[in-house]
Amino acid sequence: MGKPTKGGTPATKALHRAGIAFTLHGYDYTNAEGGIGIAAAQAMSVEPARTLKTLIVAGDDGNHAMALVRVDFSLDLKAVAKALKVKRITMAETKMAERLTGYIKGGISPFGQKKRLAALIDAPALGFATIFVSGGQRGLEIEVAPADLVTCLNAQAVAIGRP
Repeated sequence: MGKPTKGGTPATKALHRAGIAFTLHGYDYTNAEGGIGIAAAQAMSVEPARTLKTLIVAGDDGNHAMALVRVDFSLDLKAVAKALKVKRITMAETKMAERLTGYIKGGISPFGQKKRLAALIDAPALGFATIFVSGGQRGLEIEVAPADLVTCLNAQAVAIGRP
C-alpha cells in the first residue's frame, strides 16, 4: 500500500504551502496490468474519468509541458499542440520527464515538480466535484477539487483526451 514518505512528498508539501485542501489515498500498485493509473482507479473503486495521469510532452519549440488526461484515454497530441501554439508535440522521453519533474514514471504528480511546466487539463475533468492525481509516488493518489488543481497549476482546460 502506498504511504507518503516521511514528511510528505514534494506534491503534498506544495499543496500544504498553497493552502489547498486534499485527501491522500494509498493503493496497491503491484498488479498494474492495464497501467498504474487504471490500477489506481480500480483499487480505489473510482471511475477512470475521475483519475488523471500526468504526461510530459515536448514541443517542437524545445519547451516541455504537462498534460493531465483520464487514465483510460490517450492524449490527443494535435489538440495539445494547438493549445500550446506549436506545430508538433511528442511525448517526452521517460528520463527527461523524470528529470524535469523529480518523480519516477508511474508516480509523476502535477504538484511539486522540480521545474514549473505549462499545464493542460482535459476539460471534461472539471465536471467532477473531486478528481484524483498522483501523489508523487507509485501507490499514492491525491484527491483534490478540479478548480484547485487549475488554480494551483495555472492550468488551461482544453479537450485533450481521446478514447
